[in-house]
Amino acid sequence: MQELLSGISLLILVFQVPAVFVLLSRLLKGPFRQPPIQPQSPTPELLGNVSVVVPTLNEVERISPLLTGLSKQSYEVREIIVVDSNSQDGTRDLVKATIEKDPRFRLITDDPLPKNWVGRPWALHNGFLSTSAASEWFLGMDADTQPAPGLVAGLVKTASALDYDLVSLSPQFILQYPGESLLQPALLMTLLYRFDPAGVNAQSSERVMANGQCFLCRRSVLEKVNGYTSAKSSFCDDVTLARQIAATGFKVGFLDGAKVLKVRMYEGAAETWKEWGRSLDLKDASSRAQTWGDLWLLTSVQGLPLIVVLLFLFLSSPFSFSPSFPSFLLWLNLFLILIRFLMLLAIAPSYDFTQNKGGWLFWLSPIADPLAVLRIFLSALRTPRQWRGREYG
Repeated sequence: MQELLSGISLLILVFQVPAVFVLLSRLLKGPFRQPPIQPQSPTPELLGNVSVVVPTLNEVERISPLLTGLSKQSYEVREIIVVDSNSQDGTRDLVKATIEKDPRFRLITDDPLPKNWVGRPWALHNGFLSTSAASEWFLGMDADTQPAPGLVAGLVKTASALDYDLVSLSPQFILQYPGESLLQPALLMTLLYRFDPAGVNAQSSERVMANGQCFLCRRSVLEKVNGYTSAKSSFCDDVTLARQIAATGFKVGFLDGAKVLKVRMYEGAAETWKEWGRSLDLKDASSRAQTWGDLWLLTSVQGLPLIVVLLFLFLSSPFSFSPSFPSFLLWLNLFLILIRFLMLLAIAPSYDFTQNKGGWLFWLSPIADPLAVLRIFLSALRTPRQWRGREYG
């Protein structure tokens, strides 16, 4: 029995140890990342520099904070184009009411969805084609975001200072219900383990990360890549487009936006599992080898540690200091669990708990790690057939 346990432990170690070194090489970059974006006041050279485009489809329940937040941006915003895909829930009426108060807003309807296009990139592409040629920057924003005053000015000034051609932000997530407080941080961790921290420049276009919820790009760059065409069939169009732009030779950044941008993505754990979990695999933006490499990493450092430790607790004398493969395996996985809990301290500022009814479950989210890794596997193996109320063949 002991020989069998040693053999199994050795096999798991061979699987896990290289992944641990990959993970540590990424996490150790954290202290050297760019600081979070700060809200700033505009200066005269920014006058009319930005065109904002918002894609919508039945967003009446959550678009109001975005409309209010965009209205509070200053003269750096030339226009705000809401591209609606024939909403039937009152979204258009909300936008029209905003237009009466702020003439920078404009409502357009995108053309019927062509074959091989996904709805979101199609709406953003139509919006881009409708923007003023006098704007230097294109800013795509999602309907569920809540921008703080000074967001756009701070974003453009930072992009200019760091010489970015494209920069997107990681937001502060608003959590409200117990289930999502447990699951959402575990799903977010699948991204943090796979990519460098926000504020660290990726060394290759294949490892670029982006977030379409707040996606700033030079208009001239989008013209050179023909708008969203390269991401037309992608369910993670933000990452697909960002990697295409980086591969073309432009400088792409992904920065911490927790101080200027909040987002209420999904209502509860079930919707978080279904909607967000469906796009987190990023297979549309990655090679098959990269997708399966990421799955190996997540299984090794996030999915297995809790399972391994629990198996030791049930099957053997757990905390042995004897020099053996089982002992080393146990302590390695305890080390990974420790890292995971320390990561909770690191990401806590990325969450808004003011409306939360079970915020303490955030601190237990490592329990949901095996489920989060399972969700990424399911996403990687399936092509979505339904997304945001649209059916795809």
